[in-house]
Amino acid sequence: MMTTTELAQVLFSTALQPSDELSPFQIRQAVDARLCACGGDPSRCASYVAQEAGDYPETYVRRMRWALGAVADAYATAVAA
Repeated sequence: MMTTTELAQVLFSTALQPSDELSPFQIRQAVDARLCACGGDPSRCASYVAQEAGDYPETYVRRMRWALGAVADAYATAVAA
């Protein structure tokens, strides 16, 4: 089982944007697809997040807050269903 932080890092590394207004199901699908593309290794996504934080610190915090909230909601919905 992955932590919320790990899931958020995977979501962060996708091309999705907060303005996309995605459903919890779509968030989970995107996380699964990205994780698959990374060979199932969340640390590969984490390295991308670190690079983005260094390259674009002005947008990093906002995007990570979105990713954390989005996966928390998406996976809470999955557990409740």
